[in-house]
Amino acid sequence: MNRLANASSPYLQQHADNPVDWYEWGEEALAKAKLENKILIISIGYSACHWCHVMAHETFMDESIAAYMNEHFVCIKIDREERPDIDKIYMDAAIQLSGTGGWPLNAFALPDGKPFYAGTYFAPDQWAGLMKQIVKISKTNLKDIELQASELTDSLKKNSNKDIKESKTNNLQKDDLVQIFSSWQNLIDNELGGFNKTPKFPLPVAWEFLLCHFYNTGNEQALHAVTTTLDQMAKGGIYDQIGGGFARYATDNVWKVPHFEKMLYDNAQLVSLYSHAFQLTKEPRYKEIVKQTINFIEINLKDRSGGFYSSIDADSEGEEGRFYTWEKEEIKRLLDKGNSGLILEYYQITQDGNWENGRNILFPVSSKELFAKGKNISSDKLNQVLDNAEAKLIEYRNSRVKPATDTKILTSWNALMLTGCIDAYRAFNDRNYYELALQNATFLTKKMIRKDGSLWRNFKNGKTTIEAFADDYAFLSEALINLYEITFDKQWLDHSTRLIEHVIKNFYDANSGMFYYTSGLAEKLFTRSIEIEDNVVPSSNSVFAHVLFKLGRILENKNYSEMALSMTLKNMNKIIGGGPYYSNWARLISIATSSYTDVAIVGKDAVNKSQLMQKEYFPNAVFMGGESENLSILDGKLKSGKTKIYVCIDKMCKLPVESVESAIEQIKEIRGTQTLL
Repeated sequence: MNRLANASSPYLQQHADNPVDWYEWGEEALAKAKLENKILIISIGYSACHWCHVMAHETFMDESIAAYMNEHFVCIKIDREERPDIDKIYMDAAIQLSGTGGWPLNAFALPDGKPFYAGTYFAPDQWAGLMKQIVKISKTNLKDIELQASELTDSLKKNSNKDIKESKTNNLQKDDLVQIFSSWQNLIDNELGGFNKTPKFPLPVAWEFLLCHFYNTGNEQALHAVTTTLDQMAKGGIYDQIGGGFARYATDNVWKVPHFEKMLYDNAQLVSLYSHAFQLTKEPRYKEIVKQTINFIEINLKDRSGGFYSSIDADSEGEEGRFYTWEKEEIKRLLDKGNSGLILEYYQITQDGNWENGRNILFPVSSKELFAKGKNISSDKLNQVLDNAEAKLIEYRNSRVKPATDTKILTSWNALMLTGCIDAYRAFNDRNYYELALQNATFLTKKMIRKDGSLWRNFKNGKTTIEAFADDYAFLSEALINLYEITFDKQWLDHSTRLIEHVIKNFYDANSGMFYYTSGLAEKLFTRSIEIEDNVVPSSNSVFAHVLFKLGRILENKNYSEMALSMTLKNMNKIIGGGPYYSNWARLISIATSSYTDVAIVGKDAVNKSQLMQKEYFPNAVFMGGESENLSILDGKLKSGKTKIYVCIDKMCKLPVESVESAIEQIKEIRGTQTLL
């Protein structure tokens, strides 16, 4: 066992039996490289990564390869989920050098950490040949390597904040949304959902923008793109039809074949997305998806501390997807004769297999409604047959060897799940979702927030070891505002405000007007990146803009509001033409320019009335209130013996009402009014 046996990361621990003399990232490894004048090998991956496991087994377990690595290099293993700051540097280097990136990520760097070469997966013979070539060049042409590292590092520094420009206008314009949506239209797969490329990722942030865009413009194309995507994913192999939860992505264009790992961040955001879609459409299947996905998370990813684990691997028993796929005879043996034929047809199970090696992915042939109609049975009857069959299948599946779970708890991903629970509670008024949210928020605020207002990123076996990054602060500060909105408990708002003040003090870059990904107090790397693009999760800066905008409204803090406006305006050239990679920025523009509404509810029944109102989809509204006037914006609104609802726009309030229905009507009346940030 090498020194990774003592690592906090389950991914690093998986490499503890490698014959490679792995180090974790830190001063010990860097000092050794400098002392012995050795090139660094920096290998980065994560627990649920299939090809990371393949390379570990084929390459890093090879005795001769390991011996060569140990003799000529100092070898560092990094969990990208624990250290996304380091991962981003070397991933950007790989993309600049080759145009592509991915995991496993393997970089070669000078003893000071500056990269000169980076790539992804290497087969054993490729890896051995590459190492020998690098050793040879380092002995004969070291100056060339140093020059390459210097030029690449300079390029990485310049690219971290390029195209962040002062805007020519002082306000966001609703007309910009027309251009933004226009830049999306050719990218969307309107028949099969998602975008016109493979692999297909869920990318929840993109569909959140389009839902909001539909709400604020009535654009039916936007809503169609969202519902098509959600419907197709729900009946795809990317969704675990019997266990709930979504895989990370589909390898094809029909969502059939997943890359089987399940990530907390995907499922958290998809809980929010399906909840919002239900609020708008009242589609029963969306409620079903939310219920099953949260159930999956509770059973498989919830720690008794109240935190949530990071992911579940794709592989078990040495095979990708083994746990989730089926042979036809297995299903026939488990189910009664009368219904097995129906199940086999519904899930498109064949003798030869609809996937690989005679195995089948549960891949519904159509929606439940269409299938029931084609079989001339009621939807209730089909649901009953499916429920009975799925109970038997899940019981049998649970007896198989399960994929490994990455049990580290990350602040940012937990904050996304906290928001997911809150959004599910808003949509369905299920007390279990409320309790899950409170448990998680209590864990995060007690275990992850430090006395000085800073955050930890990770938690494992009662220990926290890594300083938090911008996404940890962004997602948690946003989640705590959301929690305040459903509880009216001011402690959550205070926590959020303290976090954002810490970020402004320690992460803000005055030159760009954005926030660095790393704190000024954290370990000094050779470059500090600024995260602008939204991807599988929203970028930290786009989330900060939302947080500042919302806190600016609730706290009547003009500085926060102006900062949110400035951040958004400086990225307008990218937002307008950048498609889904600026979705969260676009959503803020949609919200800020479309009748943004402050809803204040004050009195003994404030929380209950707020919940009844928030069952509707109101992306442009912020809710505040309680039994007392504990915010300046609530001053003068408390009336003895009554619970009043104030619907306000641009600092002007409509007549206060006591009826939830009346307040909802007031919001709908002003929905089309344009306001500016």
